[in-house]
Amino acid sequence: MAIGVGIIKTQYDDPAPAVAAGPSAAPVPTATATPFGAKSNGNHFGSLRDLLLPVPAGYEPGPDEGGYGNDTELGAEFLSAELDDELQQIPKDKRDKLRSYWEGLHVKATGVRTYRTSEDDLVVGLKLRQFNQQEVQKLNEYTAVFTGDTGLFRIGPEIPGHPEAHCYLMPAPPSAPIDYLECSAAEGDLLVVMNVEGVAPLPKDRIVALFTLQLDRLARPGASA
Repeated sequence: MAIGVGIIKTQYDDPAPAVAAGPSAAPVPTATATPFGAKSNGNHFGSLRDLLLPVPAGYEPGPDEGGYGNDTELGAEFLSAELDDELQQIPKDKRDKLRSYWEGLHVKATGVRTYRTSEDDLVVGLKLRQFNQQEVQKLNEYTAVFTGDTGLFRIGPEIPGHPEAHCYLMPAPPSAPIDYLECSAAEGDLLVVMNVEGVAPLPKDRIVALFTLQLDRLARPGASA
């Protein structure tokens, strides 16, 4: 079940053009960037849009992710509202259990950003899901076991320097022109998920490099401005 609806879109206004000051003019204050990063306990701070990897060289902004756009932060209130809508479709006893589980996650937000290669042969979606650290770890471990033990998925590339990360490819016939890969990792209170769709065979070295950049950006402790 997809969990999350509602969008918090923060518009980053372009800075006003600088105006030359006269000899007696007071100094013009400069805007200070909002810091972001991770505390020593693994909890991240700052906007998820800042924690998401900026569009790197060789890429451009990708297509919309569902109805959320291609660069979005979803707040906990809106994610909870979507869950309520979805829960109306299931029996009340199960609905109450899922609601209780959701509340135990202490969901804070989800950030989404998409990328497209300049050659238009690869589309990448990155998501940061921020909630309880212990549950982040459990879900990441469960995904690793499920995709590795069922035999339904093809094992993907490793992410050097990030043993908590794992990648797998969706089931597909050998002759399929398009392939799909997903990677996930637990980084403190963030579950990091990357979805990739592109022309087969996928450029795995390029995919690994992109996911590594995202995980390195979240490395703890530290902050950036």
